[in-house]
Amino acid sequence: MLDLPFPVRDANAGSGNKNLGDLPEWDLSDLYTAPDAPELKRDLDWLEEACSSFAADYEGKLADLDARGLLDCVLRNERISAIAGRLMSYAGLRYYQQTTDAERAKFLSDLQEKVTIYTTPLVFFTLELNRIDEARLQSLFAENADLARYAPVFRRIRAMKPYQLSDELERFLHDMGAVGDAWEKLFDETIAGLTFEVDGEEMGIETTLNFLTDQDRSKREAAARELAQVFGENVRTFARVHNTQAKEKEILDRWRGMPAAQTGRHLSNDVEPEVVEALREAVVAAYPKLSHRYYELKRKWLGLDRMQVWDRNAPLPLEEPRTIKWDEAERTVMEAYEAFDPRMGELAQPFFAKGWIDAGVKPGKAPGAFAHPTVTEVHPYVMLNYLGKPRDVMTLAHELGHGVHQVLAAGQGEMLSSTPLTLAETASVFGEMLTFRKMLEKAGTKEQRKVLLAGKVEDMINTVVRQIAFYDFECKLHEARRGGELTPDDINALWMSVQAESLGPAFDFMDGYETFWAYIPHFVHSPFYVYAYAFGDGLVNALYSVYAEGEDGFEEKYFEMLKAGGSKHHKELLAPFGLDASDPKFWDKGLSMISGLIDELEALEE
Repeated sequence: MLDLPFPVRDANAGSGNKNLGDLPEWDLSDLYTAPDAPELKRDLDWLEEACSSFAADYEGKLADLDARGLLDCVLRNERISAIAGRLMSYAGLRYYQQTTDAERAKFLSDLQEKVTIYTTPLVFFTLELNRIDEARLQSLFAENADLARYAPVFRRIRAMKPYQLSDELERFLHDMGAVGDAWEKLFDETIAGLTFEVDGEEMGIETTLNFLTDQDRSKREAAARELAQVFGENVRTFARVHNTQAKEKEILDRWRGMPAAQTGRHLSNDVEPEVVEALREAVVAAYPKLSHRYYELKRKWLGLDRMQVWDRNAPLPLEEPRTIKWDEAERTVMEAYEAFDPRMGELAQPFFAKGWIDAGVKPGKAPGAFAHPTVTEVHPYVMLNYLGKPRDVMTLAHELGHGVHQVLAAGQGEMLSSTPLTLAETASVFGEMLTFRKMLEKAGTKEQRKVLLAGKVEDMINTVVRQIAFYDFECKLHEARRGGELTPDDINALWMSVQAESLGPAFDFMDGYETFWAYIPHFVHSPFYVYAYAFGDGLVNALYSVYAEGEDGFEEKYFEMLKAGGSKHHKELLAPFGLDASDPKFWDKGLSMISGLIDELEALEE
């Protein structure tokens, strides 16, 4: 799953869905028609029997299989993944539509427990694969091309070999996964249930966060102070969730012998630790010429002596507030996609026409935005909380990029379609860039151009600088937790230790801002996920510079890259473009694009 949900808001509060047009809703019937649909029960029964018979047929025998036998085993495992994925996608998406609904939460939890129990006998599969001698495995690949197609899957599985525990312990940990999930649900339900009062009006978190982009500075301040107040009142719950999740991770890492808290994420992302460190170092070194320089410009535009945290995402004084209706947002993104290549438009159109997008803001709906690929025999679903802001149009472009990527990669099949997070942001960020450039093309005045450039720079800073600061916070949090329980004040101090460094000297920080770590879901759902955003943005900036230089056959190479899904390493995917993420200069190429946009903004001041 990509782009895990961000905080939710109340549909009937604040700006709501008024004047946004006809917002699309999901039609989940392509998965199942209802929770009690006979097809769902059929698939659940099939899954129980398929997992049992798979274990009976193969446990203890993988090392003795010939090439054809191992291929049959892999194909049966892939089918099991597809059915389990279909079941959990339906339950999860239905829950995200209304996280405060007890029946939906129970349905998801019950189904998760059943799927966990049914699939426990499959734990042996990866354990035994890792015991097969490498020379024998290579000889089996040489014998059977269909089996060799799965070599990237085997390579990623075998990367975990040094950290593998006994079969019995692995089964135990598989079963215990449901307990960790309960803490994630507690976080989600707590966030969705928070209420805030701004100017006498009660609202959910997404509406309150939306006020941080309001033209009226007093409203921005009121929203920021209310967020701090409510987060402070609930900080003990959030600290408990973080302490428990971080401790659970520390125990798992210690038993597995992983050298660092980040190791598991790097392995799942199929990226080398030194590549991530090179990215981090490049971004931190660039703070002065990126965020520090931009926010000093913005401070002058806003006419302030000092910036406050509620000014960070404030619109520019010359920006005319307007609501962008849904049909205009759709038209803008589709034009940008089609201008790049008509095939992009063809792939994107069904999302709008067939109920693959849920855009409206509703009570209890999961926060933020994401694209979920479901399973390769169905199609992705995109969730938004659309409020008609220019940034919401960019979010649509972003999530639609994920969706197009997932549709293209589906041809790889269930085990090879899933893209590591570091590459999963490629099509989404590229889609944003296409949309931004199309909007910049249409800018009729210097003021409009300035507003668009500033908005894009802010988005890039939020994606690159902010996410690396988040990554540093997580690194510090997990390291500190290894030394013992962390109080809310301890976590607050870790959060503040990265804020001034990343945002720069233009800012003051109000009392209460130290709790703003509390609402960020990635820290709970996917530790160390956040650097994938910076990785993806840097990668796309480098990629887009190749496109802008008129690389011959770029579009075809781009489609081939997306179609590859998870079947290739980042080195293989980038090689046709003459790019290499392991080269430290690669990140400078991407960061220089952001710096260049700030140069353009400074030039507009003259």
